[in-house]
Amino acid sequence: MHITHDIEKPRHIHTIGLVIRPRSTHLYPHYQRLKDALEQYGATLLVEEDSAKLLGIKGIPIEEMFEKSDILISIGGDGTLLSLSRKSYHHHKPLLGINAGNLGFLTDINLDELEEFIDKIFKNDYRIDYRMVLEVKLLSPVGDKKLIAFNDIVLSRPTIEGMIKLDAYASSKRAVMPKHHLNTYYGDGLIISTPTGSTAYNLSAGGPIIFPLTEALILTPICPHSLTERPIVLPADFEVEFSSEDETIIVVDGQDTYNLKFFSAIQISIAQRGIKMIHRSDRNYFKVLKQKLHWGSE
Repeated sequence: MHITHDIEKPRHIHTIGLVIRPRSTHLYPHYQRLKDALEQYGATLLVEEDSAKLLGIKGIPIEEMFEKSDILISIGGDGTLLSLSRKSYHHHKPLLGINAGNLGFLTDINLDELEEFIDKIFKNDYRIDYRMVLEVKLLSPVGDKKLIAFNDIVLSRPTIEGMIKLDAYASSKRAVMPKHHLNTYYGDGLIISTPTGSTAYNLSAGGPIIFPLTEALILTPICPHSLTERPIVLPADFEVEFSSEDETIIVVDGQDTYNLKFFSAIQISIAQRGIKMIHRSDRNYFKVLKQKLHWGSE
């Protein structure tokens, strides 16, 4: 199973939706810069209600903004863009992250490049990358709960004391492999990451960096009890399932939290549809790695 690749650019960009990082009232001047830059091309900027309150302006409900917008922009850090990507997922609109944070793996357009890049967008000098996301099912006899994760799903112990035991199962249609026991993880937890999320918590836990346009699942143990436990990368068609008799916390993209004790298991696979990310035409991922991770010399 592979996600469908559809990176066609919008034919016309008339309306742009905006969210800004929470509690960031100081971003008003940059909102005004963005608004002025868009108005030069006759484009309208719509601002989501919560962001509008921070800016002291009138906003619109977020779902209405998603429906009316041709593209969506976040001003903030990677977390702001992550939140926007998940909330807008079913609207399938291209996303642009403008970096007002620190690291900025996803939000690679800096504030000082704002006007220049808006100009490039309207001159069709940009590209869209298609990033895979995780489809998550929290299984329950009373009804499953479905979620989307852009970076990762983290299964972890609820407190600093003790460890958790996770039973992991895997299945694959392409490999003609029915569900079977993959491993029993015993330690602080496990990270199930996308290639995009491989430079987030996965990297800190010793997991591999995977080129972001790859389609794969990355399973990285967190402080495993056995030193023989190592990260494993699974093909795109695999589905993994986890269950535990220990109390286990489920963290989605570092933002939403659930408790596995309320569910019988959690299933994770690659969603049929990914997320469209707007980047500069000449963006080089390896140059980004060198810059952000301070690799080597120029």
